[in-house]
Amino acid sequence: MTDTPLPSSDTPADFTTEGAPELDESVHEARLWRDDGWTARVIKNEDDEGWAVEMIKDGEAEPALVGPWTMGRNKKDPKPLDTSAFNTLVKTASEVLRRHEQQLRAQLHKEVRVASADGNDELTITLDIVPDELEPYALLTALDVFGEQLAQVQVAPNFKLGKASAAAWVENGFRRPG
Repeated sequence: MTDTPLPSSDTPADFTTEGAPELDESVHEARLWRDDGWTARVIKNEDDEGWAVEMIKDGEAEPALVGPWTMGRNKKDPKPLDTSAFNTLVKTASEVLRRHEQQLRAQLHKEVRVASADGNDELTITLDIVPDELEPYALLTALDVFGEQLAQVQVAPNFKLGKASAAAWVENGFRRPG
């Protein structure tokens, strides 16, 4: 195998995966690898003289991962993509997406445990923010020890859920906090 320059007249728009019907076909080229719901594309690194690789999940417009890419033997052109590299990139990009989803979930979902009004049981109080672009809101929910919903009210998305606010809501008969 030789490291010969790989000319490309492709533009970034040529590689978008958003709404592309031909994504069912696998592509295994030196600078473009599409398989298993992912596209890897080796691109010129805009920050320096090297190369980068971007990983795009099918159906997405933005890459899940962009990182440096190895130079070929001639120290000028990129190393070609291969099965092993692609599989590693898929694993890394999938992990990035998973962590992003976990972080988003943690921002949008809060949970505390407090005593019931009679003090005999422990209740779980959750706050789930609905990030609507026009009218965001949050749902404050009380669950019993079996996970059964006791009450639910809509509150402002900036409602601060803590043990004190949850206990006050329970003591106030689950009326919407003012």
